[in-house]
Amino acid sequence: MPRSRALNARAKLESWVHRQWSRKGIIPWLLSPLSFIFLCVTQCRCRDAVPRRLPVPVVVVGNIYVGGTGKTPVTIALAKQMAARGWRPGVISRGYGRREDPPLLISPETTAASSGDEPLLIARKALVPVAVGQDRVEAGRLLLKSHPEVNLIISDDGLQHYGIARDVELCVIGARGLGNEWVLPAGPLREPPSRLDHVDAIILNSTGEVLATRTPRFAAAPSLASCRSLATGETADIDELAERMRGRKTAAAAGIAAPSRFFSMLRAHGFVCSETLELGDHFDYAVNPFKALQADCILITEKDAVKCRQIPEISSDARIWVAQYDITLENYLIELIERKIREHFPRKEEKPHGSQNH
Repeated sequence: MPRSRALNARAKLESWVHRQWSRKGIIPWLLSPLSFIFLCVTQCRCRDAVPRRLPVPVVVVGNIYVGGTGKTPVTIALAKQMAARGWRPGVISRGYGRREDPPLLISPETTAASSGDEPLLIARKALVPVAVGQDRVEAGRLLLKSHPEVNLIISDDGLQHYGIARDVELCVIGARGLGNEWVLPAGPLREPPSRLDHVDAIILNSTGEVLATRTPRFAAAPSLASCRSLATGETADIDELAERMRGRKTAAAAGIAAPSRFFSMLRAHGFVCSETLELGDHFDYAVNPFKALQADCILITEKDAVKCRQIPEISSDARIWVAQYDITLENYLIELIERKIREHFPRKEEKPHGSQNH
């Protein structure tokens, strides 16, 4: 249908670009001289950067592949699992797409437009303090000033933000792997694959990518567990909802970097979607993509839901269900992170009073 084609135009362009980046074809070869310039510029910026240290340990969750690899779900999982071990984590993020530049502490009244969709999702799902800002150090200072109980900062993205000193670097590799292994614009990488030799751990999220590095690798275990009605708050097990919708018209929409992955996970749970909308990463919902959908049930992601909840016309649509996406990290990874923190902060490793894991 024409309307769906218009909504999918950006997503199709993104998909085409990633297909070009998946191999060393004619277009990447033509762009390779620009990649050499990009690499020189980024290496100079890295060399000239003067890292500033915050008074608490900093763990960076980043990637070298441009775009979504699952950093935000990993950040949420890490914050939860570190909190369960007695830490009091806070999260800092750039806040992609936010309209203001000064650092901002996220509150219950914060909108996705002012904070970015992913930081707002982290705050609501991980239930930890979150601050956003282009300058991660200033965001961290604001966070610590407002929440002095925080004794660990997790940076959502920021592997290439060398202005902040970090104690642990985690690199997330997503479903697309490393593509053709070239840097921008001939390839999808922000830094060359050799960067993986210098991070503390690699997290493989929905990929079996073979990596030529000795850096420890850990698998992330993603799953869809439950769904929540956007309008009523009713919750249902995802398989139960799939059974309830059997024989009824179902659609799915995703404004994320890898929507096909979300649709595949829904199919694995028994949903037969007559229509899928690839809205493009960070879709702003300036128009309502669900209004003309002829469906009894519309499944969306949690990242989309933080924006949809703030739009009355969409938040009152009883057809919309939010699929909860969770990631579980290996205990060995958590133990490695704690060990690295103790190496850099030997006098600040104590966890809050009452922890049973110290």
